[in-house]
Amino acid sequence: MHQGYDLIGDIHGCGETLIELLEQMGYSKRGGVYQHPKRKVVFLGDIVDRGPHIRLACHVVRDMVDGGHADIVMGNHEYNVVTYCTEAPPGMRQPFLRPHTKRNSFIVEQTLEQFANYPHEFNEFLDWFVDLPLFLDYEHFRVVHACWDQGMIDEYLMRYGDNKLHRNMLAESVNTRSFIYKFLDRMLRGTSLKLPDGRAMTAKDGMVRQFFRTKFWEDEPERYSDVVFQPDPLPDDIEHALLSREEREQLLFYGPQEKPLFIGHYWMQGLPAPIVPNIACLDYSAVKYGRLAAYRMDTERSLQPGKFTWVRVEKSER
Repeated sequence: MHQGYDLIGDIHGCGETLIELLEQMGYSKRGGVYQHPKRKVVFLGDIVDRGPHIRLACHVVRDMVDGGHADIVMGNHEYNVVTYCTEAPPGMRQPFLRPHTKRNSFIVEQTLEQFANYPHEFNEFLDWFVDLPLFLDYEHFRVVHACWDQGMIDEYLMRYGDNKLHRNMLAESVNTRSFIYKFLDRMLRGTSLKLPDGRAMTAKDGMVRQFFRTKFWEDEPERYSDVVFQPDPLPDDIEHALLSREEREQLLFYGPQEKPLFIGHYWMQGLPAPIVPNIACLDYSAVKYGRLAAYRMDTERSLQPGKFTWVRVEKSER
């Protein structure tokens, strides 16, 4: 019997909306676990942070995964909360692997607050997050939170033998010179370019950044506007400037002949649709009153607009 897959984008604590989406797709709760007689969910990561029902979302997702009714890849927010809560080993100049800066603390604030009365449960989830796969390669499609880089994946498999980040690798993973750091940055945050001439830009969230996120599926781009892929626009005088040869060489290209790829992470807006025929982003800003989006995948090689489904996130979710 053929098993279909339903890929679900970034939840960010919108637990009630997740249940509504599952039920909309024909999943029902049996034995305390949401399941479908013929289909299986694949979660694209970022279950935690920001939203009002983080514990609920975590329990629904983990119960489905543990019961064999779902798969999942790690998102940067699962990685962030793990390193935020993990004490640094002796010799590091900071008490935790992820510094407790004002920004980092704000991002995990809701997760810590909603688990505050459930410390044992929270520690169990932290252990579970550490062992989540970083990428999944199925017969007909691929899944990663932010970016599929086959060369880096091949090297990771050669070095470590599987698709997971284990607890004994966490300390090395925050060393910006290590391969693990660069690999996680690519898989969980995507590709980026440095703004020219030491420039910086202030994003809508108030953060000042010297880099901008880039597409990894644009063939032969010429200008910055050809590759920018983020909600915040580039400064007007930079947007249409020409890319240098060195900048073009830094860009990654996931070609049209590759398997369909599903990603989250990028805060999309509007109606869910393929980015290109073989790539779909399923992060449609649910926690910002957008859509919690899914794609109902079977064996197609070209993604179909009519196979997206979603639930609008209402104010009541918050």
